[in-house]
This record gives sequence, C-alpha cells and structure tokens, in this order.
Amino acid sequence: MEDLSVPHPSRTPKALGLAVTAALSLTLAAPAAPAAAAPDPDPVPALVAGRETAAPQLVTGLAERAEGTPAAAALAQLAAHPERYRIDPGQLTEVGTERTADGRHTVRFQQYHGGVPVLGAQYLVRLTGAGADQRVESAGGKYFTGLTAPTTAAVPDAMLRGLALGSLADPRARSGATAEDHGLVVLPGGTGRLARHFTVRSSTRRPDGRPTTREVYVDATVGGIALAHDARAPYPAGTRAATVGVPATGTATDAYGRRVQVNTTRLPDGSHQLVDRTRPATITTYDAAGRDLVDFVGGLPADLRPAASPTADFPAATGTGGATDAHLNAGLVYDFYRDRLGREGLDGKGAPIVSLVNMTNDGEPIINASWDGSMMTYGGGGPKYHSFAVALDIAGHEMTHGVIDHTAALVNAGQSGAMNEALADYFGNAVEVTARGMAMTDPKAALLGEAVCRTGTPESCAGRRLDDRRTTVDDYLGTDSSLDQGGVHLNSTIFSGALWDLRRTLDPLTADRLVYRALAEYLTPLDDFVDGRDAVLAAGRSMNLSRAQLRTVAAAFDAHGIRAGWESRLGTDSRALVRAIPTSMAAPAVAGGRWVMGNATGTGDPALYTGSTAGPGTPTRLSPQDGRRHSWAATDGRSAAWLAVGPDAEGKFGMEVLTRPLAGGPVRSLLASRTEQLGEVRISGGDIAFLAEDFATGRTVIRLSRDGAAPVELPLPDGHRPSGLTLKDGLLGWTERWTTGQQERSAATVRSLATGRVTARYESAGSISSTLLAGGRLLWTETPAGPTARSAIRSGALDGSGVTDLLPADSPYAAATPTLTASDQAVTFRTTGSRPADGWTNAALPKLWQLPITGGTPVRVSCNRGGQYEAAADRGTRVLWLDATPGRTDLVVREHPAGHC
Repeated sequence: MEDLSVPHPSRTPKALGLAVTAALSLTLAAPAAPAAAAPDPDPVPALVAGRETAAPQLVTGLAERAEGTPAAAALAQLAAHPERYRIDPGQLTEVGTERTADGRHTVRFQQYHGGVPVLGAQYLVRLTGAGADQRVESAGGKYFTGLTAPTTAAVPDAMLRGLALGSLADPRARSGATAEDHGLVVLPGGTGRLARHFTVRSSTRRPDGRPTTREVYVDATVGGIALAHDARAPYPAGTRAATVGVPATGTATDAYGRRVQVNTTRLPDGSHQLVDRTRPATITTYDAAGRDLVDFVGGLPADLRPAASPTADFPAATGTGGATDAHLNAGLVYDFYRDRLGREGLDGKGAPIVSLVNMTNDGEPIINASWDGSMMTYGGGGPKYHSFAVALDIAGHEMTHGVIDHTAALVNAGQSGAMNEALADYFGNAVEVTARGMAMTDPKAALLGEAVCRTGTPESCAGRRLDDRRTTVDDYLGTDSSLDQGGVHLNSTIFSGALWDLRRTLDPLTADRLVYRALAEYLTPLDDFVDGRDAVLAAGRSMNLSRAQLRTVAAAFDAHGIRAGWESRLGTDSRALVRAIPTSMAAPAVAGGRWVMGNATGTGDPALYTGSTAGPGTPTRLSPQDGRRHSWAATDGRSAAWLAVGPDAEGKFGMEVLTRPLAGGPVRSLLASRTEQLGEVRISGGDIAFLAEDFATGRTVIRLSRDGAAPVELPLPDGHRPSGLTLKDGLLGWTERWTTGQQERSAATVRSLATGRVTARYESAGSISSTLLAGGRLLWTETPAGPTARSAIRSGALDGSGVTDLLPADSPYAAATPTLTASDQAVTFRTTGSRPADGWTNAALPKLWQLPITGGTPVRVSCNRGGQYEAAADRGTRVLWLDATPGRTDLVVREHPAGHC
C-alpha cells in the first residue's frame, strides 16, 4: 500500500522530442576537428571506481578463464587479482547464484566484517560458458574497504530493543509494539558503525491505514538510532498448509462484471478454491471479505481460507472484492517473467505466489496496494475506485517488488529506493502492455494504475506516468528521510522514465531483457541512479548490443539527467562546508565563525568535529577517540560542550557532559550518569546548562555548572517540565509546561544566573517553543490551540515588561510550529513544509526565512530548491544548515539572505 500513496509532483509530459534530441546532440556531437580524427567513444565504462572504498564499482570487458564451479571460479577470480579488486575473499560469503537459460552465471557475495554482515555490501561476479570454456565476463558491486568498527555490542540487548521501540515518535504507537531482532550488522561508511537491526511493528495506523512498520538500526556501541526506514513486511504470510485437491477450472465474475475462466483447485467435497496449480509456482488468492487490516498484522489468520465457491461457478462477490482479477493477474505476471525473461516465479525458484484482497481500514475501503515482503495485498476500492487488483500494471508493479527482493534487494530509501520503485513501475507497465497487446505509442501505455477508477479519465486516475519527462537537474526532489523515505516514490519516474524511453526506442523485448539483466545480475542494494545507468549499459554489453544501441541507451539516461556529477549541476547558492553527511544526530551549532557538529566527516564517524564557517577545510576532531558517540553539541565560539554516549571506563552504558576549548586543550567532564537521560547542552563563557531526566521517575530537571563547578539543580515549581534551554551572557531561558486542572499551559522564562531570580515569565494557554536569547530579548514561537493554528514569533523584554510580535500568527509568512535560530541582528525560522493538493514539489519542502531581530518582512535565506533543515545562526545574517537539494545532505552556509526567489 505504500507504493501509490504519495501524490506525484508532476503528471504533465515535457516535450519528448526536445529532450531526446538534446541528449543525442550532447552525446554524439562531433569535436571541432574532422569527425574521422576522433574514434567513436565507447558508452560502456571499462572500470568505474567505487566511492568511499578502494574496490571498484564495476569492471567490464573481461574474458579470463575460470575453473571450477561458478562460485569457486568467481572467488578465485577475486583472489587472483588483488591489485584490481582490492578485496579480501575471506570477507565474502556466497548468498546466491543466478543461472540463466543460456548458461550464464552471476555469483552474488555478501561482505562480512569480523563475522558481521555489512549492510548493502554485495559483490557480483558474472561468468559465461562452462567447463574449459568458462570465462569471467565482469564483476562489481559494493565492497567497503577500511572497516574497523567493533563487532561486539557494548550496549545491553534490552536497551537496544528499548531504543528501537522508542524510535516510534507517537507514544500510542509504542504501546503494544514489537521489535523483531535480526542481529548485528555493520553500517558502511568510513570505518563503519556496528548496529543491531530490528523490525519494529505497531498496530497504530498511518494516515493510509497501514500499521506502523519500520526497519530500525540501533547503534550497538553507543546507543541511538543510526538508520530507520519504512519496512515492506507489515503482514507476514507465514507457512500455510497446502490445499488438498486436484487442479480444475471454473468461472467467476471480474471487477467489470464479465464472466471469465479461472484456474482452481477442486476439493474432495466438490467445492472450489482460487488455487492455481497449473504452473510450477502455486498461485493462491485470499479474500479478506472486509476484515480489518489489523487482523493481518501477525500474518494470515488461521481461519482464513482461499476464496471459495461451493461449485465451479464463483459468486459475483469474488469479482467485486477483487479476488478474480488478483488471481488472473498473478498468472499473467508469472507468465511474463517465465516466458519473456526466463524467471521461474518471484524468487526464481517457483515459490508460491499469494494475493490478499478486500481488507478494510476501520470499516472503510483501502485505496492502495502493496507487496509486503511475502504476498500482494490489494485494497478493495470504494465508490470511486475498483479493487486495486483490477489493474494488471499494479499487480505487475507489486510482484516485481518481490523479484527485486530476491535479486538486487534495493534498500527502500533515497535513490536506491527510487530505483526500486522505478523498476517496479517499468515491469508493471511492461506486463500490461505485453499482455494486452498495447502499442508503446498508446497514450495509456505509460500510465500506472489508470484502470482502477470507476469515474474520471485514465490520466486523472493514474498514480504515476512513466513519460512525464522528469530529469535530475530540473525535477529531483531534494528531501531528507522524513518525507517518502528520501523521495522513493517522488523521484522514481526520473529513472523509470529513462527505462521507458528505452522500451520505446529499442525493440520492447530487447529492452525488457536488458533491464531485467541489469536488475538480476548487476545491481546491488545501495546503488544510486548513476550506478543504475552503469548497470544497464554493462548489461547491454553482455547482451552484445551494437554500439548504436548502446548509444541509444546512454542517450535515454542523458535525456533524464542521469549521468555522473548531475548533483553539481543543480545551481545551489550556498557554500558547502561538509558534503554527504549522515543526518542521524547531526545538527550543527555555530558561534563566532566556528561550527561544531557530530558526524561531520561524511563517514559516520561517531566523533565531534569543529571547523570554520570560512571553510570547507579539514574539520578538527574535538572529542576523544574512546568508542563512544559524541554529538548533541553547543558552542559559544570559544568552547564547545556536548554529550558522550556509550560504555564508560567500567564498560557500563551511560551518558556524560564534556567540554573543551575549540582551539585545543584537555577535555573536561562535568557530569557522568548511568541513570539519567541527559540532553539540550548549552554553553556561554564559563556557564554550561543541560537537562537531566531520571530513567526511573521520568522527572526532568535543569542542571547548571558555573566556572567549572559541579552542576547543581535549579529549582522549578512542582509538576513543571522544562525544555528548550537557551543560555547567553549570564542569563538562562527555557520553556516550561504544566497542567492546571484539565488545561495544559506553558511559559517562556528567563533567569539571572548572578541573582538566581526569574526576571521574566511569559505565560500562554497555547504552546510555546523554540525559546532563544538574542539581541537583548527573549524570543519564542507561540501557537494557539486548534488544529489549523499558525504560530507567531514573539519577542519579550528580559525584565518581563512587554511582548512584541516579530511575525504575527496572521502573517502570510507564518507557519505551523516553525523552528527558530537567531543572532543579535536577525531571526531565522524554518517552515515545516506542507503537501500541495496536486503533490509534493521542491517549493513545498521546508525552507529557511529570515527577518530583522526587530521584526519585518521575511526573506528567503537561500533559493536552493530542496529541503533545508537544522539551521544554526552565527553572527550577523550568517546561517548554516543541512541542505538536501543535491540528492544527499550537505552542511552549507550563506553570509546574507538570498531575498526573493
């Protein structure tokens, strides 16, 4: 159901001829010298270097003899050429060998580090021939050199599980949630990062009705969430007993009311079930008959049987609920993969194929479909929609996710996730066009899901269209993982559009086999768009495509902007300080021209670093190299204070507040605790403040250290919960919340550290957040009660004498709960972003705005088109932030606002 739930940013095709012509002219343009003087360039790279590794991403053009079984020959090839591959064969374990009908073999190896698997690290070796004629044709994939991460967890298993469950932000989702432990894994990048992998499931539903299901990777050395993304397995099918009976046929009504023939199994009592045994892969279709989706969270209920009829003539409900179409379409998709591509079922080995139709969400039809990791599920539609099982392209899409899971296993996040969706789109449409005998020029050929509407045109009904002509440079939506897993659906047609162009320019059968070979024999889980381009071109070479055909392939990718270095052509107006940083626990702090941040090397290093805003330069490590994670930092431009999380000197898990001058010197500890959750560290001169929450009681207090003294607890009224600390020039501010009767209240508070007295307190019946001391005032955002309320940005005198609205709640620039940062001259706020009615666009992603500290009309900080996150104000109008525009997350800076974009 996740596949069609994100409205696409554009469904209007661009000028096809102009795009393709421009790409061809770019690829084939002759140099200034006579054309005969320059050889025709080879569009297939012989070698593609790896990134963050010495091992190559791709080596092609080989023809080296290899003896033994394919697996043994492949491993011997890697061992015999250490200078070429830079791979230790001892770290590889075979995870599967694909054999094609023409005798080719692709051996897929998984990399292990000290016996622990490395996420997404797969290396493939492709061989042709047999016996004395066996040859290695090419090799490549992801193998990460330089890994030194520990292989033994330092954090107790129970705490890791608790952290995984705690990754569910909604407390209601955590209630009754489960965390299935998959063991340790090393996350690649730099020296690597040891994590424990959990699948977290909750019965709490998302807006589209699905149970919350996440793949969560918890740092096993220091705690904290290292990686999390949506899972594809909310309804594990489990093992079911085989239906006892004999193959038969019957008739049933489809969603359009037509009587059609269906393959069935006749049971001993003469009744029939939708169980098709005419193929090596048994096809079974279940009808939930309106049961709620929560009944299926733990798997198919024990009392659920395949859709059935007392006779060979199935009732009309079999069609209206979608069972008939799901059953027929599963067979058509199976036949496409077997007859056209030589694949025996979704797993390549003829495993059973299961479909489930007609679940409901609180009694309402589900308007979506999904592959859940073990079976297809189709929503039952409703007044405006047929069952989603009616659309053959949707069935092909969902079943292709099953094929991908058993081949490249592309990770469902960012560009790899977008390619996962793109390949499912491509083959879903290819199945429908082939089975229905449609011409590639048919306007409906490129539409996905156009058949599900009861009303409306196919164009308005389609969830996506593969001919929307989107490109990386013009249309890539730069978002972090908080939206659509980094744009897996939103960016998919950039890649699927290139593939669909191939199907329109090459022979369709050739194109289908080419794309399938790239999927099954070249792609690996963490590949991006450019890796996908290289995989398709390399597959073309192995298929002996002509030079002209390979140029056509390259031109199709060029037309969609999928070529090396496309990220640098997006026209950003900010200056990058650190490129491609992991976003987990990475939020910059800045003051006096110096920034401080964890994860600041682009490698996942758990250390804390500092650098100059004049950078980029080389960041300087601040934290000790002690195996703990150092992050959550603050700085006043002279020193930094931060948290260290992980095992202490006695090997016990705990948290510690540390501080050090930016120019160097000893690291000093302020407080270490094994019983408290520490956070919100702030520093100003000799003052350091932070929050401490007792694990046992849940009580949160403010602790303050002055001039190196031991931290002391500051008094707060009973029942008041502090948050949002701000510290500057001997003043401490915070937000506090409490309950009076049945009413929640909040206040923005200022305390003088010299006198110990509260000097200002601004109460509200609404919600106060983002308290900041800047420009001799206390700033905060205030949101009145109400689901559609916008927030005002307010400024209060430090003596409590009055409030000024810097940005009223009724301003056209006001947003819901904006996040603030400020210097003494300017206030910068981030809008949260909201989805337009016609789908997400870059313009709708979170953006930074700035206005004078005294108020005024906001202007854009940057015209970068993608998402802008975690802003930190320096002096004047300078702002640093994490920017996702270029298909990755960079730490960037601007000295002055861009103005109006």
